[in-house]
Amino acid sequence: MITNTKLDPIETASVDELQALQTQRLKWTLKHAYENVPMYRRKFDAAGVHPDDFRELSDLRKFPCTTKQDLRDNYPFGLFAVPQSELVRIHASSGTTGNPTVVGYTREDLDNWAEQVARVVVAAGASDESMVQICFGYGMFTGALGLHYGLERIGATVVPTSSGNTEKQLKFMRDFGTDTIVATPSYCLYLAEAAREAGEEFPMDRYRLSLGLLGSEGCTPEMRDQIESRWGGGFFCTDNYGMSELNGPGMSGECRERAGLHINEDHFLCEVIDAASGQVLEKGSTGELVVTNLTKRGLPMLRYRTKDITRIDYSPCACGRTTARMHKIIGRSDDMLKIRGVNVFPSQVESALINIKHISPHYQLVVRRKGYADTLEVRVELIDGSLLEKYAELEALQKNIHDRIKAILGIEIAVSLVEPKSIERFTGKAQRVVDLRGQE
Repeated sequence: MITNTKLDPIETASVDELQALQTQRLKWTLKHAYENVPMYRRKFDAAGVHPDDFRELSDLRKFPCTTKQDLRDNYPFGLFAVPQSELVRIHASSGTTGNPTVVGYTREDLDNWAEQVARVVVAAGASDESMVQICFGYGMFTGALGLHYGLERIGATVVPTSSGNTEKQLKFMRDFGTDTIVATPSYCLYLAEAAREAGEEFPMDRYRLSLGLLGSEGCTPEMRDQIESRWGGGFFCTDNYGMSELNGPGMSGECRERAGLHINEDHFLCEVIDAASGQVLEKGSTGELVVTNLTKRGLPMLRYRTKDITRIDYSPCACGRTTARMHKIIGRSDDMLKIRGVNVFPSQVESALINIKHISPHYQLVVRRKGYADTLEVRVELIDGSLLEKYAELEALQKNIHDRIKAILGIEIAVSLVEPKSIERFTGKAQRVVDLRGQE
């Protein structure tokens, strides 16, 4: 168990030790799910497999995957594997596109979750000396409470400001001496913008921020550099990963090397599959991440299709940890746009936009249907609105952006330069794609 800032021995275990533990825990998980969750029993029987068929890790691919639709179809408590008397917490997604996905936790589940998050934040650089401001929204969303309990586990001081009220967020940062922030990348950047507008000088002698534990949305290296530059003073951002179906934040996170997100492999077994065929890919391949939670009692989750596109590096890290590392999420298979036969992820556009002069890091991808083909417009926000009156400079900037994005995507796109602050800011996940197909 990790306490304060000491590594758990499992984080430096050998491959054989990790795989032996995973095999043992997976045998229990398969049996637990089959005996206590009717959906899993039906799925296993339909696929002609039984928990006794699992003997080694490679056998896992014989078992069917679980999807978000499975949780929605069994709303609210159909996938729980324990009676309500054993549950101590319930979380749920927003359910904006159907029934919410509901997840439940036993006391043991919450203890494991806090441990997973504790490892992630320690790897990033947090300690019992940290003053951490959590700018995630508290409530049914798992992000805030997940980080909260993991940070308290290591003895950090937690400031649960929740999301929104930017002016008060900045006041607490100044007055409390906040040195660590938990937020989405886009909101962390917005806070820096708000501090500038309030007349703060950079580097800011009134702020002590040194560490960002950023999550809940993707963050390209280019966006990260922009955030660190805006805050100044040696501010260091790390990325962490998780989702409510698998507990919440804490499945993986970056160490100070920032060479991938270390996976808590004693709690999670990861596979990478071809999103179209469902076939497991060779190690090191890029594809859809599929995750099995090895220690979840309340809601066992077997071969969960995350829809996130990544790859996994199994080599040891320079930090000394031997756990596998997942690459930053490239995109989501369900967020991927197919424009004239080309796969487009918002992160690709973001990488092209960062560090271009005169534009902010705020953008939107607008998809329309013209005739029988889809078109893509990239709306980019200017920093200085007066540039809109300088046609030659505006045209040159527009061409520069167009050419950079086209070089990455390989397709023709339209670029629109819009006024400062005209693209909506989000305290939660930024909404990058506006799909107008069938609406115009």
